[in-house]
Amino acid sequence: MVKERFKRLDFSFLKKRWFLISSGSIIAILMIGLFWGLSVRGKMLDQAVVKVKKNLKEDYQLDLRIGSYDFAGLTTVEFQKVRVVPDSADQLAAMDKFKVSIKLFPLISGTIKIGSLEMENADISLVKEDSTSNYDFLFRKKANDSTKVDSSSRTLAETVDGLIKQVFLKVPSDLSLNNVNLSYQDSSGRQIVRIPVGEINNGDYDVDVFLNEQDAKWNFSGEVDPDRQTLSVKITSDNKDAELPFLRKKFGLRVSFDELSFHLDDVSRKGKDVLEVLGGWSTKNLKVFQRRLSAEQIILPAASALGGFHVSENTVQLVEGTKVQVKDFTFEPLVKFTRKPKKLLSLAVHTGKFKAQNFFDAIPKGLFDQLDGLQVDGDIQYDMDFEVDLNDPDQLKFNSKIDDSSLKIVKWGRADIAALNQPFIYEAYNDTTKMRDIMVGPSNPQFTPLNQISSILKKTVLNTEDPFFYKHKGFELEAFQLSIVTNIKEKKFKRGASTISMQLVKNVFLNRNKTMMRKFEEILLVWLMEQSGQVSKDRLLEIYLNVIEWGKNVYGISEASNYYFGKKPSEITIGESLFLSSIIPRPKTGLSSFDYTGHLKPWVLRHFNTYGYIMNKMQQLDNENVPANYGFYQVELLPNLRPPRPKGIVDTSASFDDIKDMAEEMDMEEQLRRSIRERLFGPIEKKEEN
Repeated sequence: MVKERFKRLDFSFLKKRWFLISSGSIIAILMIGLFWGLSVRGKMLDQAVVKVKKNLKEDYQLDLRIGSYDFAGLTTVEFQKVRVVPDSADQLAAMDKFKVSIKLFPLISGTIKIGSLEMENADISLVKEDSTSNYDFLFRKKANDSTKVDSSSRTLAETVDGLIKQVFLKVPSDLSLNNVNLSYQDSSGRQIVRIPVGEINNGDYDVDVFLNEQDAKWNFSGEVDPDRQTLSVKITSDNKDAELPFLRKKFGLRVSFDELSFHLDDVSRKGKDVLEVLGGWSTKNLKVFQRRLSAEQIILPAASALGGFHVSENTVQLVEGTKVQVKDFTFEPLVKFTRKPKKLLSLAVHTGKFKAQNFFDAIPKGLFDQLDGLQVDGDIQYDMDFEVDLNDPDQLKFNSKIDDSSLKIVKWGRADIAALNQPFIYEAYNDTTKMRDIMVGPSNPQFTPLNQISSILKKTVLNTEDPFFYKHKGFELEAFQLSIVTNIKEKKFKRGASTISMQLVKNVFLNRNKTMMRKFEEILLVWLMEQSGQVSKDRLLEIYLNVIEWGKNVYGISEASNYYFGKKPSEITIGESLFLSSIIPRPKTGLSSFDYTGHLKPWVLRHFNTYGYIMNKMQQLDNENVPANYGFYQVELLPNLRPPRPKGIVDTSASFDDIKDMAEEMDMEEQLRRSIRERLFGPIEKKEEN
């Protein structure tokens, strides 16, 4: 037994001895490697500096000048008098001292991770002169870059994960900034952002940033953890309405706020194909102005979002439950983008029941100024599903539904819809230039009540502009879908899908700026107008026919019928009605439809055949006098308006661009017309239509 004990003790001793020998050997090897590394690191640093200088020169035409450099610790390098100068351009950066350390253990595994960074008396100057700048290299592609990774072989999760890792690898745990300036200069002037002193101490930071010495001051505070990849930042301003620098002169954009915060809480990885990023943001008293966005400053008192996004092999989408809150209104949007096998964008909103007033109170002040002061009562619910293949937008899927049965208008805002029931002054504009005021009411001798307008004119206008006017609630979903498809194809706002209700609201209440914000305001006003039922459809059509433009400084049906034909609105024939309806989308080109004899040009015949056929098929012409070709050859322009007889050239009052635009718009409109015809009475044989 004693022998057995001695054997066990001896074996235990041998194990400890073996562990000590092994550990000692490893430490010895590491020490040898360390001493060897220390003995050659100066040479390695020299080689690294030469390589960096060479790469910057060859790839970006940048000259890197360093006064001196040396190790200031085991993994810390200090550079003195650093200058970065682009070829044939102003100096980009200058630093008296730049000190950086690399974390040792990640370095052993081949990963370069910044541990600490110091910068002293640094000036980074971005200078733009005419068409050149000293930062052009940022947008210059490197030639023959054999190290470039084929991004198409990487999953979206890998791409996003790589970006996040690269950012946090460059974020130091400790940072010291002393007198650091960033400036931008162009022909409009110079602005400087200055950081007198800035520190990150073990992840915590509190930094003051000044604009042009004392023009404005912002404070950045929060914490960053590069190892856990978490971040929080809160930006506050000591100066009321202090604008963010550079944006106004560069983009005409003015942005200010009392507080802006962001937090990245978690980055979860589940294999190489799944990544989830969680965080949020909030703002207080955010103010934005850009003339293309809104005519007035947009003010957002309070807003926040909490959630994140989920990235997989080929998709990126908002995490379920991501919530956006503006004042007392909250909603949970669903957004998803798929890049393969189809490039799909999917959007959805399902609000559930909510107080309608909370929604209108949440609209930033100045964004939709005609809604200012609106008071409503009741609950509403909105459901929307949208999906489009960006490479094949014709397959668009769009469904929109609102339950507003309990909504009541208590008080109208600046746009007093109820006032349309009374005589009012209409301000006629030519684009953004006001032409004159027009009284819409009996006191104006040019005003024509609906019952005194030719029935055939009303039929043609309704069929060309809005065939379901008396059935819908202000919107025609199919036309709206076609509008979205067209705009995606054209990559610009080309078509608006306006119903008569939308055109009326646009003309009577809104400015003439063609922006997405104005279109959204138009949609909201039309919805409220139609939902309230305070203005009848007949009254809306009556106003529409009395205010729309029908030629240069020609407004309303009375002026139009007299201007072109010397007639009253009650005397207009089917041919004249079809002509007048054809020029509503392009009123200033009306005279270009006629030749020197005063008759319509052949290309207008397609409009006559299309809409004459529709009205005939719908039995709207049963009690009308219908000449051949629906009166096309009987339309005659007043002699004083006819163009002179051409002398060997094509006669037209429109420019080439006008004709081209008309042709494009007519082709787009033909798609909608065919869709409407098929909805009305099924598929139509082309031969029968012609």
